[in-house]
Amino acid sequence: QVPLVESGGGSVQAGGSLRLSCAVSVYSNLCMGWFRQAPGKKREGVAAIDTDGSTSYADSVKGRFTISKDNAGTTLYLQMSSLKPEDTAMYYCVARHDKAYGGSPDSLVPPPPDSSYWGQGTQVTVSS
Repeated sequence: QVPLVESGGGSVQAGGSLRLSCAVSVYSNLCMGWFRQAPGKKREGVAAIDTDGSTSYADSVKGRFTISKDNAGTTLYLQMSSLKPEDTAMYYCVARHDKAYGGSPDSLVPPPPDSSYWGQGTQVTVSS
């Protein structure tokens, strides 16, 4: 069973919106987040949410993106609005079991593989 499966990516024009979803099949009591990686760039944290609902956002997406999850903890969402061409990247859903807390900026640092689960990614392309 694949622990994390993303969906909802696609191509939009600048200013448009997309909602990414992640079906979660791991323990629900983990800090969850969205990371992205553009060609030639390092993987970066976009948003995170902890079990108490606390959230963190990268400065580049604050006010435009919203992370949330359903009450059962089986689906993670990323609502993206006012999209910009620089948001173009592969987006990954991540569940981490290290010491990072979703309400703290350390949750936006990519976790090591041995303390996290990663989805396969979904592509978001924003055209100008």
